[in-house]
Amino acid sequence: MKTLKCFVLLAAASTAAFAQNPLSIGQKVYYGAVAHNVLAAAEQMPEENYSFKATPDVRSFGQIVGHTADAQYLFCSTVAGEKPPASDIEKTKTSKADLVQAEKDAIAYCDKVYGAMTDDQAPALVKFGGRDWAKLTILTINTAHLDEHYGNIVTYMRLKGLVPPSSAPRKAPVSATKQ
Repeated sequence: MKTLKCFVLLAAASTAAFAQNPLSIGQKVYYGAVAHNVLAAAEQMPEENYSFKATPDVRSFGQIVGHTADAQYLFCSTVAGEKPPASDIEKTKTSKADLVQAEKDAIAYCDKVYGAMTDDQAPALVKFGGRDWAKLTILTINTAHLDEHYGNIVTYMRLKGLVPPSSAPRKAPVSATKQ
């Protein structure tokens, strides 16, 4: 929740842009908060836990990270009108280093798509899943999907005795007047 408040404050700070594009900027801010948490969790989880499954019938931690990268490419490339620049990450990457990099790359790709979105473009229709959707709806689905899997990630981290990024205490900023 603290991360979300921070991002909301940052969005509000750019009032001129926000006033012109409140829907698309609001979506970008929320996506940024969720993407930050997923990436921070991927970086925090030790390599030996990437193969951990909460139960035998679910994805491993590493597979969840790969799945979120795959999905971000799918949703964001749909909005961009492009083919996904990467796919099958969940099935082909297993090391922490490869999966963290894949997540970083997927986030960077989506950041460009969210950043280019304006409220004027938001209602433009694109095909997804056999039907027409507004571009902003596809980005909303991307954020919701990523946040859904962040919930899985939180459970995995807690089972391994780790504090997830969204629950970690924040460091107080260092004051310029403190010696």
